[in-house]
Amino acid sequence: MKVGILTSSRADFGIYQPLIRELKKNSIFKIEVIVFGAHLSQYHGNSFQEIIDFGAPVIHRITTNLASDDENSISTTYGLTVIKFAEFWKNNSYDYVFCLGDRYEMNASVQSGIPFRIKFAHLYGGEVTLGAIDNIYRNQISAASTLHFTSNEDYRKNVIRIIGSKENVYAVGSLSLDENIDELILSEGEFREKFSIPKGDFILATFHPETMMPQKNQFYKEEMSKALILILGKTNLVITLPNADTCGNLFRDQLISIGEKYPPKVKIINNFGRTGYFSALKYCSIVLGNSSSGIVEAASFDKYVVNVGDRQKGRATSNNIVNCRFISYEILQAVNETLKLDKFNGRNIYYKKNTAKKIVEVLIKTK
Repeated sequence: MKVGILTSSRADFGIYQPLIRELKKNSIFKIEVIVFGAHLSQYHGNSFQEIIDFGAPVIHRITTNLASDDENSISTTYGLTVIKFAEFWKNNSYDYVFCLGDRYEMNASVQSGIPFRIKFAHLYGGEVTLGAIDNIYRNQISAASTLHFTSNEDYRKNVIRIIGSKENVYAVGSLSLDENIDELILSEGEFREKFSIPKGDFILATFHPETMMPQKNQFYKEEMSKALILILGKTNLVITLPNADTCGNLFRDQLISIGEKYPPKVKIINNFGRTGYFSALKYCSIVLGNSSSGIVEAASFDKYVVNVGDRQKGRATSNNIVNCRFISYEILQAVNETLKLDKFNGRNIYYKKNTAKKIVEVLIKTK
C-alpha cells in the first residue's frame, strides 16, 4: 500500500511523527513524504531539515511559498500551490494521502487532487476556530477526503455533518500525544544548552494573527507587545515565531524586535522541532498566546495556558485554559493570576491511547 504524507509546516510534521513510525513497522506500506510550504522557507526556519534529521522515507519537495503575507500574496500562493500539485498528482499515485489540519496551502494541495480522484485521509477535521479563516479551509479539506480521523467524538460528529455520512469517520485522539512524552524530552540542562535558554523561570509564548479580521492585527500586535514587555518585569520569555499566515510577518517582526531589545530576558526560537518544543512545555511556568498547541498539548505537561483573543474560540478545551481578550492589561492580569496557580493536574481531553496504531488498523482494513 503506497501512502503519501502531505506536510507544509513545522506544526504538522511534528504531529505526523508517531504515525510515520507506526507505518514503518509494517512492510505492506510504502511511505512517501511530500514537503512544501513554509518547510522550504529560510525565513520560517527551514524546518525541512527536521524532516531529513527524522529519517523520513522517500521525500518529494514542491516549492510553493512567496515572501510576503498580505491577502494578495496568500491568494497567489494558494493558486501557485494548486498549479504545482496538478503536475505532481498527474505523475504520482497513492492508495491514500494523509493531509493534516487546516492551513491554506494544505487545502490548496488537496483541492488540486480532486480531479485526479486522490483518496485523502484527513487528520483533525471537525474542529472549530472562530478567530481564524482556517475553519473554511478545514471544512473544505474534510469535504474532499475519503477517510477522516478526528481528535474527539464531538469533532467526529461535526465531520459527519460536513460530509453527510458516518462512513469512514473515526475519533482516534491527538497523534502528537501518542508516544511516551518522557522519552522525547531533553533533560533541563540539555534543553537550555541546546537552545541557549538562560537560567531562570520562563513563560513559553506563541502568538499568531487573527485571520478572520486582519484589519485588527495592527492593534493586536501593539497590545501583545505592551503585555510582553510588562511581563518581563516578572519573568523571562521564550517565544516561538508564527508560521506563514495573513499578517504573520507583522507579529514575527515585532517579536524579533522585542528579542533584540531585551536580551537575555527574551529568547526567540524560529523552529524548536518536536523534541525541543515538548521540552519547552515541560520546563516553562505557563503557556501564553493563541496557538492550538496550548489547547491540545499543554495539559499533558501539567501546564496552564493563558489563551489570548478569538483565534482558538470554539475549540474544545481541557480545564487548564484561562481565556482573556487581546488587550494588554487583561493579558498581564491573566498571566499574573495564572502564575499563582498550583501545577495543573487535570485530564487532557485530546489524549487517547494508541492513536497511530488505530489509524494504521483502519488503513489495513480498507486496503
